[in-house]
Amino acid sequence: MSTPRWLSIDLDNVTLSALQWGGDSGPLALCLHGFPDTAWTWRYLGPVLAERGWRVVAPFTRGYAPSEIPTDGSYHVGALMADALGVHEALGGDDSAVLIGHDWGAVTSNALAAYRGSPFRRIVSMAVPPVPSVTRTNPLQLVRQLRKSWYIGFNQLPRLPESSLDRLVPRLWRDWSPGYDASADLPAVATAIYARSNRAAALGYYRALSPLSRPPRHYRALQAAWLQEPRTPMLYLHGVNDGCMSVQLTDRVENYLPAGSAVLRVPGAGHFLQLEQPEQVNAAIIDFLS
Repeated sequence: MSTPRWLSIDLDNVTLSALQWGGDSGPLALCLHGFPDTAWTWRYLGPVLAERGWRVVAPFTRGYAPSEIPTDGSYHVGALMADALGVHEALGGDDSAVLIGHDWGAVTSNALAAYRGSPFRRIVSMAVPPVPSVTRTNPLQLVRQLRKSWYIGFNQLPRLPESSLDRLVPRLWRDWSPGYDASADLPAVATAIYARSNRAAALGYYRALSPLSRPPRHYRALQAAWLQEPRTPMLYLHGVNDGCMSVQLTDRVENYLPAGSAVLRVPGAGHFLQLEQPEQVNAAIIDFLS
């Protein structure tokens, strides 16, 4: 089960390529990656869940090759939510399905945890806390976080980020997960986002955060949920040494999660905790889902 098979999933505005571990009959575990990363980030978790009967599906999210560039050109949170819901429907998911997300995948997972129409029974979110817990944290911690978040403003600039992406990506992996050897990950990232159209797509996630960028009408109801508090039970995981999102930003996460939720701060891990401490992360997820 350690070697996944490939799926192609046709949605309304994009066709996604995905990795699948496990058979087609088990409950769906949908796993969403972040930036700058790929579906291969789930190479440790996928087989472990599959051995326990889950159908684990990890798409390359819209704009990340070999998935397509979306025809509607949207990289708003509402569009990412719509893709997750679309995959659930296309694969015949039911109310036993769970959603697992890291980084931008966590943004999507957090938003769907708050969305009243979500079909997912439980949510696992990593490395990006739900928005309400961040905006209401200690103001001094938010100021300190601004230094770590410089890349968000940089990625919204015109043209310059595209030309420097192949230098930016290795730097972010080094800064965000100090001491982690990303040599097995960076070639996959290069294949996914270094082509010209894919560079613009990966950066489009950040440009869609601009208040001047409005999502297409068909995503707006979904988009509204991403600033709200989660309603679905959630396991929130964060690396103690995260160089992207400070672990101090998780101080109040517990206050904004519903009953049945849990929070784990993972020692010895930075931003890419599912790769740095897979045994501890996998064990926590298995325990939460069971």
